[in-house]
Amino acid sequence: MFQLRYKFFFGFGGLLLIILIVGIQSITRLTQLGGSIDVILRENYRSVVACEHMKESAERIDSGALFVLLGEKEKGRDLIEANLPVFAEALQVELDNITLPGEKDRAWRLRDAFWQYKTLLEEFLSDGNASFSVRRELYLNKLLPTFYEIKSIANAIRVMNQRNMTDSNDRAKRLAAKARRHMYELVIAGVIIGFCFILFAGKWIVQPISRLTRSVDEIRKGNLELVVPVTSKDEIGTLSEAFNQMAAAVREFRRSDRVKVYRYQKATQAAFNSLSDAIAVIDLDGQVEVATGPAKDLFGLKPNAPISMLPDRWLDQLYREVIKKGRQIEADGDRCIVQRSVKGVERYFRPRGLPIMGEDGRAAGVVLLLQDITLLRQQDEMKRSVISTVSHQLKTPLTSVEMAIHLLLTEKPGILTPKQGELLDVAREESERLRTIIDDLLDISRIEAGKAKMNIVPVSPAILAQDGIESFRRTAQDRGVLLTADIEPGLPDVSADPMQIGHVFSNLISNALKYTRPGGSITVSVRNADPRVSFSVSDTGRGIPPEYTGRIFEKFVELPGDDSERGAGLGLSIVKEIITAHKGEITVDSTEGEDTTFTFFLPAADGGRLEDAS
Repeated sequence: MFQLRYKFFFGFGGLLLIILIVGIQSITRLTQLGGSIDVILRENYRSVVACEHMKESAERIDSGALFVLLGEKEKGRDLIEANLPVFAEALQVELDNITLPGEKDRAWRLRDAFWQYKTLLEEFLSDGNASFSVRRELYLNKLLPTFYEIKSIANAIRVMNQRNMTDSNDRAKRLAAKARRHMYELVIAGVIIGFCFILFAGKWIVQPISRLTRSVDEIRKGNLELVVPVTSKDEIGTLSEAFNQMAAAVREFRRSDRVKVYRYQKATQAAFNSLSDAIAVIDLDGQVEVATGPAKDLFGLKPNAPISMLPDRWLDQLYREVIKKGRQIEADGDRCIVQRSVKGVERYFRPRGLPIMGEDGRAAGVVLLLQDITLLRQQDEMKRSVISTVSHQLKTPLTSVEMAIHLLLTEKPGILTPKQGELLDVAREESERLRTIIDDLLDISRIEAGKAKMNIVPVSPAILAQDGIESFRRTAQDRGVLLTADIEPGLPDVSADPMQIGHVFSNLISNALKYTRPGGSITVSVRNADPRVSFSVSDTGRGIPPEYTGRIFEKFVELPGDDSERGAGLGLSIVKEIITAHKGEITVDSTEGEDTTFTFFLPAADGGRLEDAS
């Protein structure tokens, strides 16, 4: 008796073989068709076009010679001088695109005839004092026959390539018809194999599975004495045996269910107690059913304790919100991170509630999970400390390097060669970029640590926007970019640190200039978004790829193609930290290849004045 996997193998294997053959045939035929089409479109077509250009330019050159012969020398010379380069360029295209037997000899003959024609034409044009009859004889006996020879050879090359294009087209049609016939045959074979597999699948798979399904339904109704007949030795037979063993185990469990349930409860409690996170299961009555050690000791979530009576009222609020919405809820505001002291050591927890869904799709209970993130915070603090320390330590040697480069560029220690000067200029630019990166690292470390000095005062949104734009007007003008401001009148003052918000504008506008082409525009808009004020920087640049919009404010994230003005990927991260420190919010909306808009919100100042609408 075949195992089930072999039955699947024979059934799907045949289909896979047909698909593989179809794929190989398709690739082969398409490759052949592509080759024929490539010959038609790439090789022969270039030669045909080149020959047409040569014929047209040769006729214009001959017309120019006739103008000269008839006394219109200036007009004739202009026509000849305009078309000689055209003929030479088309001739070079043909010489570089020789693909057919016999085409090389004709192309060389055409080249020789053109050189001879140019020599005769120079003689014809330079003999300005010759009589009309002498120049007429030169034109009719030498220049004109050479012109006809050039046209004849070019026409022969054109006809040769057109004929080959027709032959290639016929071959492509024959290949397409043959490939289509083979596809029909393979598709029919695949349909037959698939139909046969469907017929056998019912006997091999569907009937045994249906029997198992009926047995499961019987057991669900309480018939634990049921035994499933084993009619095969394949995987379904093995599953039937396992099903019978499971039924026997269930019967045994029913005899000693109380003992086992008690043991399972103890095992679950032991597993809970081994967890470092604070976890508690709350029933629909709001009572704790089971909890881990930290949940009991740190938050009072003891079994049978009503959650509504606990000192931490926000736990009850979180529980009720999860029950109401029937989805995972994370604590926000001041309870986003909860701090507890354990034996003099501070520990941090991130609370969230997860619903336990019943069969009717409604919440049957809640799991309160307070994840211990102490180690993560310690690692984050350590990372910030390392970044800050390293950045501080780098500033002193970097200053020495910058001073050394400056002294060398002044040529006081000695005269520099041009190459040495170029290398020092590059070194100075890179050291300046390194200083910017170090300053950014220090700024973001101070902001994250809450050590950055913020001078929050009521300030006019219009002044913030105008100050942010002013320093970039000359740069925008030099780059051919229109930089404008669109400020709604009557806006309330906002609570902000003008210097820090200036840094935000500097970063956003410089980024917009970086990615906006000449002729594009950048618009800084300010709008009322009660109880906040929105500031937007929009550009008509290349946009942000969709896969980067969700990560654009992360540290060290750079867009592809930033090689020309690359940094460390910290600018937008600093912008986000500054806006967050102002209790604001920043968003990005971008369409790749079209535009990008960064919008940040600042809270209105209490009792802020309204700006003059004028």
